[in-house]
Amino acid sequence: MERASTLCYIEKDGKYLMLHRTVKKKDVNKDKWIGVGGHFEHGESPEECLLREVKEETGYTLTSWNYRGIVTFVYGEDVVEYMSLYTADGFIGQPIPCDEGELAWVDKEKISSLELWAGDKIFFRLLDEMEGFFSLKLVYDTQDVLRYAALNGAPMELFDIIHEDGTKSGMIQERGVVHREGLLHGTVHIWIVRENDKSGYDVLLQKRSVQKDSNPGCYDISAAGHIEAGAEHLESALRELREELGIEAKDEELREIGSHRGRYEAVFHGLPFKDNELSRVYLYEKPVHISRLKLQESEVEEVIWMDYEECRKKITEGSLPNCIYTEEFAMLGKALNICPVKNF
Repeated sequence: MERASTLCYIEKDGKYLMLHRTVKKKDVNKDKWIGVGGHFEHGESPEECLLREVKEETGYTLTSWNYRGIVTFVYGEDVVEYMSLYTADGFIGQPIPCDEGELAWVDKEKISSLELWAGDKIFFRLLDEMEGFFSLKLVYDTQDVLRYAALNGAPMELFDIIHEDGTKSGMIQERGVVHREGLLHGTVHIWIVRENDKSGYDVLLQKRSVQKDSNPGCYDISAAGHIEAGAEHLESALRELREELGIEAKDEELREIGSHRGRYEAVFHGLPFKDNELSRVYLYEKPVHISRLKLQESEVEEVIWMDYEECRKKITEGSLPNCIYTEEFAMLGKALNICPVKNF
């Protein structure tokens, strides 16, 4: 079944007008908070549908609105809906009760705390961060779990949201939303080392691309990345080594040395970024020659070898631009049997 609809978020004083869908028993949006809108009637244009639905549900007549995007909503095997997404900042008239549920003005900062579709959080992010028109595709299973998302035809990264013990919560969310809200998710960190005659080991550091959404241009772990929804730790670690550095490693060549709980907040490229991750940490000790690596340009600017103790000092004194967690670096030193240093 294919159908077309409009969805509008009316703005006023830093708030959106939200509709809590509580009335209809057989409603795909039951108990969720959404904008106002509805399905096209025969022969209607998107704008005609928008104006009629807003008037019927709120009592308001829109005087100023913007067509922001098209959302292709796929639910299970039977439902496909094409939603024309609008924002509006001008209206006249008096509010009326809505027969679909309860209307409420909600602060934009509090929207994420409502019962929303996972994909709605994506387009709220896009409405805030993008000025142009966008096309967003969202695919859900019949348990309301987001299984696929694409922006302007390009697949988006989806992560499992996890509990503190690492078990999956059952919720899946898009990367940008995860870092916008600081949701706990899983990552893998792989440290590549080689023996030397100084502290005992060199570590391979990668310099993050200036295009990265966090810590651009900083030195970091040899290879690292997020665990995609449905994937496991080891397969993700092997994938990151292959994609970022061109290293084709085998399962038995990675040694797990522990887990690390990391979190911080910062602003990059003018946007807030909240990291909240539980990382599985691995060690890779096979011979690696920098000249033979195939660096992923979008992720890695360069790689360098640095003595472990020299690196530790540079991290401590702040002379190396980096985003390395000191506790994790100490974990690495312990795994390599390097003498512990006080005041790390």
